[in-house]
Amino acid sequence: MSKSLKRVTAALEAAGIDAKVLEVGQARTAAEAAAAAGCHIDQIAKSIIFSGAQSGSAILFLTAGGNTVCADKATALAGEPLGKADAALIRAQTGFAIGGVAPVGHLNPIRAFLDPRLTEFDVIWAAAGTPRHIFPVSPADLRRISGAQQSDFTT
Repeated sequence: MSKSLKRVTAALEAAGIDAKVLEVGQARTAAEAAAAAGCHIDQIAKSIIFSGAQSGSAILFLTAGGNTVCADKATALAGEPLGKADAALIRAQTGFAIGGVAPVGHLNPIRAFLDPRLTEFDVIWAAAGTPRHIFPVSPADLRRISGAQQSDFTT
């Protein structure tokens, strides 16, 4: 088991969530993850990370698989201009590689926002720290364990 997957499973257990991590062939995209989980694409919680232009910090937007982050809305929520987060920033702040960024188990605290579309389902799926692992969780639990603020930031 990879260090990233261990961090995610430990974070889930610490939060009292008995998530059954699913190993799939590949889940780098929301479409691949939805196919693997046998669910609607919007039941996939994508971890979209931007870089705060002033703070230099990574900011996490947990977005329904079929939605796109609106740059203007995201910037307003963040309170600073946002830019593309590069792989080095993402790895340094979260400990995860692009394609497997989980909503929990980060190496460092991260500000997070949650797409309201995700709350329309009983169960959603998120990356478990690798591009090959996903886990099911209720939207309420995801919001609780990620510390995400539910906000409108999609187009």
